[in-house]
Amino acid sequence: MESYRGFLLLALGFISFLLYQQWQEDYATKPEVAQSKSAVTASEVPAAQIPVEGNQETDIPSAKPESKTNGQNLTTEKVILSNDVIEITVDTFGGDVTKAKLLQFNKKLNNSDDKVVLLTEEDGRLFVARSGILGDSTPDSSAKRATYKIIDQQSKGKLKQLTLSWTNEQGVEFQKIFSLEPESYQLKVDFKVVNQSDKSIDVAVFNQLNRDRYVVSEGNAFGLQAYTGAAYSSEDTHYEKYEFEDMDDADLNIKTKGGWIAYLQHYFLTAWIPDQNGINQISTVVLNQDNSIIRVVQQWVNIGSQAEKTISSTLYVGPKNQDKLESIAKNLDRTVDYGVLWLIGQPLFVLLTFFQAFVINWGLAIILVTITVKLLLYPLANAQYKSFAKMRMLQPKLQQLKERYGEDRQKMSMAMMEMYKKEKVNPMGGCLPLLIQMPVFLALYWVLMESYEIRHAPFIFWIQDLSSKDPFFVLPVLMGISMWGMQKLQPTAATMDPMQQKIMQLLPVMMTAFMAFFPSGLVLYWLVNNILSIAQQLYITNKIEKEYQTKKA
Repeated sequence: MESYRGFLLLALGFISFLLYQQWQEDYATKPEVAQSKSAVTASEVPAAQIPVEGNQETDIPSAKPESKTNGQNLTTEKVILSNDVIEITVDTFGGDVTKAKLLQFNKKLNNSDDKVVLLTEEDGRLFVARSGILGDSTPDSSAKRATYKIIDQQSKGKLKQLTLSWTNEQGVEFQKIFSLEPESYQLKVDFKVVNQSDKSIDVAVFNQLNRDRYVVSEGNAFGLQAYTGAAYSSEDTHYEKYEFEDMDDADLNIKTKGGWIAYLQHYFLTAWIPDQNGINQISTVVLNQDNSIIRVVQQWVNIGSQAEKTISSTLYVGPKNQDKLESIAKNLDRTVDYGVLWLIGQPLFVLLTFFQAFVINWGLAIILVTITVKLLLYPLANAQYKSFAKMRMLQPKLQQLKERYGEDRQKMSMAMMEMYKKEKVNPMGGCLPLLIQMPVFLALYWVLMESYEIRHAPFIFWIQDLSSKDPFFVLPVLMGISMWGMQKLQPTAATMDPMQQKIMQLLPVMMTAFMAFFPSGLVLYWLVNNILSIAQQLYITNKIEKEYQTKKA
């Protein structure tokens, strides 16, 4: 009976854990914003100094066919920089990145004409990467931002570098230089200030992400989804999510050395990485319910008369590639979030990618990971199945005890414990491996949810995307059958009441229905794990029965 309860607890515990996580996302009380030791007040960079061009309620630029700059009419342009992996659109109005198309990622499986677009201000959407320079008489010093003029474009087949320029009435030139390396999702943005005036000036670069709250539902039937929202890193908080609801409750406002800001979504990331050696101010602003900003203002810099200075930052727009993110900025790889089970999830991901490098098939890699985990847990599983085998041998004696003591449960329990002690059987021996296996299962769930490498990854035949459910529900059904087969090998407790027996009989059906909407890669893991468990249990049960028969003879 204990082994059956173990299975039931495993299933109910798994479902409860996932539902609890979703409840935490939706209803749990949000903690107050933890201020850094070096926290700053909002007066350090007054909001008025950071322009919100156009309508301040929406922060969306108004129609701007032309704008005046130093007496000249400059028509705004949108310039496209691209390489083999990304296409980036820069608007000369403010020099903002208004669109980013990922050329290696289809929005839907087998639809190469429709690519993933992370940044856009089209079709009612707003998700743009803005940057500018603060100070007196700068391109961003007024509510109406300046329009730059193009002074240089460099390309070899595709445009890789763009230089914009704007000069104020005092003769200070502000250049904004965009550089895109081949095969890279990183856009380097340099602000070069050439001060030809007779006075020194103070300037600071800001980088921000403006985003609406539109979320594409990619969860399963239970509403579980990868996190979509803002995140940041500081000296005190290496990686912290800051949800839209958090922004509504309180504006984030901290100062830190280095750090970064980002907006996360399923498999992809958009992040500004400022100068990592300077002291940067990270903050959030909610303009309305449809427009939220996370911003970093870099350290103020003094530029003397007849001097020049370049201030740099990096915009990353692309997949959550752990190796590349780790090399770009400290803790940026943490945006691949395995939650509380990261200690298990990270080794599983490393093991998964290791096998993938050899078999060149993520489904086969998942099978090899399953076999490896099974081998690592073999000593515990061995003890579990030995306990099951011994319990099976005791079923006739348990039935005799039930007939002897009838409905007297206290005497029945005492007699059972005495028999277990005499036969050297631990009735709880089958539960521990199940409890250990559950965190591995949950960790692998988040690995498959967060790892962009699994997205649209085929296995065999009808399974062309291991990150989505089985379209024909074949794997969930096979998983349910394997679970039923495992039940048949378990000891049937003579003391189990009819209600418990019905629940146990329905458990494979319940789990089949539940797993039907989970990523097929996860169901594949569970199916292979069950098949290996059945093989192991058959071997051990036959071995124990032969030993028992030999001893009896």
